[in-house]
Amino acid sequence: MQNVSHLLRTRRFLPIFVTQLLGAFNDNLFKSAMVILATYAIYNDATKEATFNGVAGALFILPFFLFSALSGQLADANDKARIIRIVKTAEVLIMIVGAAGLLLQNIPLLLTALFAMGVHSTFFGPIKYAILPQHLERDEVLGGTGLVEAGTYIAILGGTILGGLLVMQRADGSYHAEWAALGVILVALVGRVAGSFVPPAPPANDPEIPGYPKRGMDWHIIRASITLVSATLHVRRLYLAILAISFFWAMGAVLAAQFPPLVKNSLGSDQTVATLFLGTFSVGIAIGSVAVNRLLKGQVSARFSPSSALAMGLFVVDLYRRVHGWPVDTGELHDIRSFLALPSSWMIVLDLLGVAIAGGMFVVPLYAFLTTTVPKSETARTIAANNIVNSGLMVFATLILTLAVQLGVTVGDSLLIVAVGSIFAAWLGWKLHLACD
Repeated sequence: MQNVSHLLRTRRFLPIFVTQLLGAFNDNLFKSAMVILATYAIYNDATKEATFNGVAGALFILPFFLFSALSGQLADANDKARIIRIVKTAEVLIMIVGAAGLLLQNIPLLLTALFAMGVHSTFFGPIKYAILPQHLERDEVLGGTGLVEAGTYIAILGGTILGGLLVMQRADGSYHAEWAALGVILVALVGRVAGSFVPPAPPANDPEIPGYPKRGMDWHIIRASITLVSATLHVRRLYLAILAISFFWAMGAVLAAQFPPLVKNSLGSDQTVATLFLGTFSVGIAIGSVAVNRLLKGQVSARFSPSSALAMGLFVVDLYRRVHGWPVDTGELHDIRSFLALPSSWMIVLDLLGVAIAGGMFVVPLYAFLTTTVPKSETARTIAANNIVNSGLMVFATLILTLAVQLGVTVGDSLLIVAVGSIFAAWLGWKLHLACD
């Protein structure tokens, strides 16, 4: 990697890195426990399980679509460190509700907490990227972004695995999640402490950009969102980067929403294998995030994005082929050991790893591009505009997926949606490379 490991020893980077890492860990600890609990304990119907996962994914994403314009305005107009402390305090309260949902196996409480965590992430999201060019040197931003992405997905891995492991099975075959409930509250508390060490990041005083929304708060969420997205997408380089990132996350939303039902209903395996799939995906993104920084040597460039998107699509096609040819087994669900003993199981895991590595290499330079090609005073709003478009496409993708499942499309067949999307993502990456590199 470009020599940015020294950032982990500095206060200008380490506290935001740890705060983001713990937030991602807790998001996925809660989501993993909730999904595993719903899939294996609450529901016992393939269509209901796939529908629940699609609805849950859409609920988590929806706040990004609704509130990103407000979050971007707040982050650019106020001290970002102060907002972090407020947001992390809210996380503690949200996780108390989530813990109650896990203890009671109550779907409305679980989905309420999930939506609230989406709101939490909406207001934290622009800050984690916008604060980097404010505290780092320009040649450190790509490396710092890569570290944040790698740390995020390592945290996703840890949270996903722990969330799956903490949904325990009793002797009578029922499931419980008492330890997961305790865990989400404790991690939220530690995250609040870490957030208190983030150094001040007051608003920048760069000149306003002609045609860009005037600074100041517009509390009308629809008008503010339309104004922000319209102004941002009129800048061609930002338009291409945001659309490319959005297609990546739409494809990721389809994959992540379907991992548990794919594992259970297409591969006949239990929650330990679902956790393996989610964990493998997280490790791959982290590897890709680090690898692309080494390849680019710290330069912010989209030149590897087209090939990365195509590689992602090829791995998805091979994954579809192997899932489609998986032998039907009506016996007991395979645990992780018996699954890995089956023919082609390791190739399925390697396909997932390949998808994720290529995905990390695709998306990390695009985020660094967004934060380094606009003035520091506009970075949070640019990321917010990106989040609005991202979330809109992600919600649309998960709704289309849910509708397709209701109409009889299998979870395995839904992988082809991702493969087709990767072609368009590669085209967008190529256009951005030609326009800006």
